[in-house]
Amino acid sequence: MRASSRLSRRAALGLAAAAVPLAAAAPASAATTIGGERLARGGVQVSGASGLPERLTARAWLVADHDSGEVLASYNAHRRLAPASTLKMLFAGTVLDRFERTEKHTVTAADLAGIPSGSSLVGVRAGITYTVEELWLGVFLRSGNDAVHVLSHMNGGVDETVAQMQAKAEDLQALDTKVVSPDGFDHEGQLSSAYDLTLFARHGLADADFRAYCSTKTADFPAGGKKTFQIQNTDRLLTGADGVAAYDGLIGVKNGYTSNAGNTFTGAATRDGRTLLVTVLHPKSGGGGVYEETAALLDWGFGEGANAKSVGTLVEPLGAGGASATPARQGAAGASGSRTGAAKKSSWGMAGEAGGAVVLLAGGAFALRNRGRGSGGGDHRR
Repeated sequence: MRASSRLSRRAALGLAAAAVPLAAAAPASAATTIGGERLARGGVQVSGASGLPERLTARAWLVADHDSGEVLASYNAHRRLAPASTLKMLFAGTVLDRFERTEKHTVTAADLAGIPSGSSLVGVRAGITYTVEELWLGVFLRSGNDAVHVLSHMNGGVDETVAQMQAKAEDLQALDTKVVSPDGFDHEGQLSSAYDLTLFARHGLADADFRAYCSTKTADFPAGGKKTFQIQNTDRLLTGADGVAAYDGLIGVKNGYTSNAGNTFTGAATRDGRTLLVTVLHPKSGGGGVYEETAALLDWGFGEGANAKSVGTLVEPLGAGGASATPARQGAAGASGSRTGAAKKSSWGMAGEAGGAVVLLAGGAFALRNRGRGSGGGDHRR
């Protein structure tokens, strides 16, 4: 296991911030200057392009260009809402590089203690030995809170992991985000925003393992002994399951649902060498509605949105030299001890080279097993 840096005292104190009621949209925070002044405003923000989808019901959404970081359009970009399992993108961005994929861990009952009732589970069982790769497949494909808790215990415990995630959020300048649990399950005060979740996706996609995990459609998961069972990704835009058409060029990234938070989703897709990111939070329509609104916004981004002028930008991490819009908060930068998105950025993240990602992503779990390293939120599944 790789050694992690000590959490800065200031970042740790940040965890004691006053809780905000979960179901209510919190007032805009000081972080709303992040990304540009227009993103601090409520309502639709778009310039130079028309034809946005009609009848969007989400309480917040955002469309951005992955490579340039330009925000093409948004609605309540910094509105603080419950994230559900989309918060697992931050969990992965914080913990993913702390263990080798081939490292093995025999699960104990203590590893599985404290998982919230009603959580989505992949089926991790005490007494079975899993590889880190298998646990991450459980996180990404089935949104398994059991896998999240095992990895958190391996990482020093749930509280330590929460503190690291909060510090990582500050380094990424995702200042709308308050982390209470690593799995995204409903907890009082756990909040994020369409802007922050898009930052987490962009940062995560700079890591080849993250890309491969979130693009994997199915995998075999240990059942004890030599037995396995198949698990399928709950991202319906990726798999085309349950009446939702698979989206052409979709990469991932993470869906979420809780009865309190509603449906949440951040997706990334590549067409004609261009990659877009879309986050949709809390549409009124249940079930497949979050995917339909995401697909509609992706269609707009690849179409009329090509003419859009930037209304904001996805900022770079402080640890990678990103300029801070709130200098007083820079003290927590880099406290998570993980490599920053820029430090890990692959050629896939550069403009004009997105086409190569499609080949890698198509390999899914195969790509994971052949890399050089070695061999919902805590939510109901939707």
